[in-house]
Amino acid sequence: MKIAIAGAGNVGRSIARELLENGHHVLLIDRDPKALKMESVPTAEWLMADVCEITSLDNAKLDTCQVLIAATGDDKVNLVASLLAKTEYGVPRVVARVNHPKNEWMFDSSWGVDVAVSTPRIISAIVEEAVSVGDVVRLFTLQKGEASLVEITLPDSATCIGKSVEEIGIPQDATLAAIVRDGHVISPHAHDIFSAGDELIFIATAAAEDLLKNCFIAN
Repeated sequence: MKIAIAGAGNVGRSIARELLENGHHVLLIDRDPKALKMESVPTAEWLMADVCEITSLDNAKLDTCQVLIAATGDDKVNLVASLLAKTEYGVPRVVARVNHPKNEWMFDSSWGVDVAVSTPRIISAIVEEAVSVGDVVRLFTLQKGEASLVEITLPDSATCIGKSVEEIGIPQDATLAAIVRDGHVISPHAHDIFSAGDELIFIATAAAEDLLKNCFIAN
């Protein structure tokens, strides 16, 4: 898969290395000559260009990319690059970095963003997940913000313990995607029994999130 990364700073280069290790073709784009540290990611393709200019994106052949990752440290640049990638070049998947939480509301489909990645939100979700037992923790919001990846860690007092998946009335618009138990990921089946300490991973809408705790925790 061909992936363009707007922004060749520390974040962009780190993403590029991971993607290259997974066998993808990566193009790093940055307008700052000082950011073009080609020796740091020698197997990537590099381009000095402004991702907010059409002529630059023409040179990048963005229409041949399956993914654009807007990873600069400037939210305005990330939004413009995302919008141009989606509307002018029809890039199927656009992922954008959110630098400042106050701007997160703008990173949606109206700006061409399929997935917004907010580092502060991810870190706070990880912290919540680590300390919250018996609460519904939102880990990640999926495309268009209509559903999220959420987690519940079952306490000893959870009412679902000892019951099977099919015995629990999971709310509409929520799907149990995985059970994490003793460091292993279990693909849930109807007859699987819930145990204390299980981490339950769901894909759920906001409305369904409110009902999950009642189904698995509350009396």
